[in-house]
Amino acid sequence: MRIVITAFISLDGVVQAPGGPKEDTDGGFAHGGWTHPYFDPEVVGGSWDAALAEADALLFGRRTWEAMAKAWPQQTEDPFADRMNSIKKYVVSRTLKDSELSWNNSVLIPGDEALAHLRKLRESGEGRDLVVTGSSELARTLMSEELVDELRLMVMPVVLGGGKSIFPDDGVKSAFELVSTATSPTGTQVCVYRRATTTPDPGSGSGSGSGSD
Repeated sequence: MRIVITAFISLDGVVQAPGGPKEDTDGGFAHGGWTHPYFDPEVVGGSWDAALAEADALLFGRRTWEAMAKAWPQQTEDPFADRMNSIKKYVVSRTLKDSELSWNNSVLIPGDEALAHLRKLRESGEGRDLVVTGSSELARTLMSEELVDELRLMVMPVVLGGGKSIFPDDGVKSAFELVSTATSPTGTQVCVYRRATTTPDPGSGSGSGSGSD
């Protein structure tokens, strides 16, 4: 089972509160809902559809799961909503209890067991993708632990000047390779990266600059 992170992301790497003004105001973040002008149903929406179609389960942190659990069960007679409501959903939390998992097909992973549990899922060789959406703190931890197999980033043409990121700042380099890219009419770049098995040789390309003034 591959771990795949999907994220709306700004040019300066911010993923905080893409959906609405009150979604996440931590740190005084004032740009909630910043993705709306750059969303289109074909390219950006199609990327979400593809990620969900290839997933066997979703993975959330507590805060994102709670927001989703309030919104999606109310939506019916829509194929995307039906898929969101029926698919298995793992939620990592130190505070939630099994009795509080009201959203259909949700499974609790206790916070202190999360990394071991996710390593076991990933290494089992069974199943398709485990897709992380939102949950920036969880995503950053998975990146730090080198447990992320694919990044599906919807890079929107806006600079937000600060906010939460999915990328660690621990000074450790992680190489990914670009698998595909698509451009929406709104200027969003949908880029899919997979963890690289080899590191490119910077001297092998035409841009090495050797032998020229």
